[in-house]
Amino acid sequence: MENGVRLVGEAVMPRRRALAGGAAATLAAARLLAPALFVGCTSGIGPRSRTVPVGLLHSQTGPLAISATGLRDIELHAFERINEAGGILGHPIEVRAPDPRSRPDLFVKRARQLLDAGAVALFGCWTSLARKAVLPVMEEARRLLFYSVQYEGNESSPYCVYGGMVPNQQIVPALDWLASKDGGGRRKVFLVGSDYVFPRTANFIARKHLAGKELKHVGTAYVPLGDRDFSAVVKRIRESGADCVLNTVNGDSNLGLFSALADAKVDPAKLPVVSTSIAEDELRGLLPRQVQGHYAVSCYFQSLDTAANREWVAGFRREFGFDRVTGDPMEPDWCLVHLWKQAVERAGTFETEAVRQAFRAGLEFAGPGGPVRLDPQTQHTSKFFRVGRIRADRQFDIVHASPAPLDPDPYPEVAFPGWSVDWTKEGVTRGPEVDIDGPV
Repeated sequence: MENGVRLVGEAVMPRRRALAGGAAATLAAARLLAPALFVGCTSGIGPRSRTVPVGLLHSQTGPLAISATGLRDIELHAFERINEAGGILGHPIEVRAPDPRSRPDLFVKRARQLLDAGAVALFGCWTSLARKAVLPVMEEARRLLFYSVQYEGNESSPYCVYGGMVPNQQIVPALDWLASKDGGGRRKVFLVGSDYVFPRTANFIARKHLAGKELKHVGTAYVPLGDRDFSAVVKRIRESGADCVLNTVNGDSNLGLFSALADAKVDPAKLPVVSTSIAEDELRGLLPRQVQGHYAVSCYFQSLDTAANREWVAGFRREFGFDRVTGDPMEPDWCLVHLWKQAVERAGTFETEAVRQAFRAGLEFAGPGGPVRLDPQTQHTSKFFRVGRIRADRQFDIVHASPAPLDPDPYPEVAFPGWSVDWTKEGVTRGPEVDIDGPV
């Protein structure tokens, strides 16, 4: 039993427990105490089962571990609090957290193992590549995947709840802010990203949005996920005449990007980089002198000055160590766990279709970053849009925020005309096929 959460799998223990007794010993004890795996009815709960298994799919090794470990930890923290308060429908939650090791094939294998073991829902995935690999497994099993990372949109599944920002909540307002007076009145943007579906789709939407506007697209570059050689990319950025960069690079590749920018003596006051996938956890691995003055666009920053946020941050640090930080998508992840809890309690069962029916109530949760609403039509959430400037202490000064949460639109009309989704009715309405690598 780990801090009130029964834990099975390859999860790393919270720092204070690891220091007290050794992570290996704690893991061995957790496995020894673990009950038999559950199989049975469509809810995943046997009629006499006391605990309810839930699966976490977060990489603890590989290039995505720099980002994904925090998601696993915040979910453990959320389920610990829930168990201390009596569980869900009187059942304690048993958390299973195997390591997919940043490999899409292992995400699929781990998802099947968790579902075969009776997990009633899965929380996880970082990249869209992993999510898209796992979704057919979820749809076949008719279980829900809760995905908290900002992503490219252009997707809907009845068995996925999307808690991260979509482009109309992040990419589009980021470009509009850059072109505004507060954003420096930028006029030439260079797009740089990791070479997979999220950056390519996000940049397609960006190019469509920029068409005909004062802010112009002057170049695009992609680097394989996990690659750290950005010297040629930075040379292209400088030669393009860009006065800003929209960065959709993911994972530890950002170490290479900002190192190359610093080596080229890029001044963030003249050529700011605005990142979509850098939060406080990623900044722990980046040198402040390389990133200070650049920006990130997010729904949440740890420096948000509210009583609710301060209390949440303090609780997480007490559990996992005072050197730890919170950020996006950890905050959306916390909200998703509690929205799922609300839906299960409203449904009175863990059975998937009944839980999906409960989504139609338009569930809301007061998150550390502000109120969040689960849109029953899209199964996406409303989000604040915030811009943070990186400080020397690896935190952010919040320099801009939307006055209210933005509603989600996974199929922005400018990029996907005729497409929409409404899970309270017929589901996905299909428009013309779109080539995201084609001309705009």
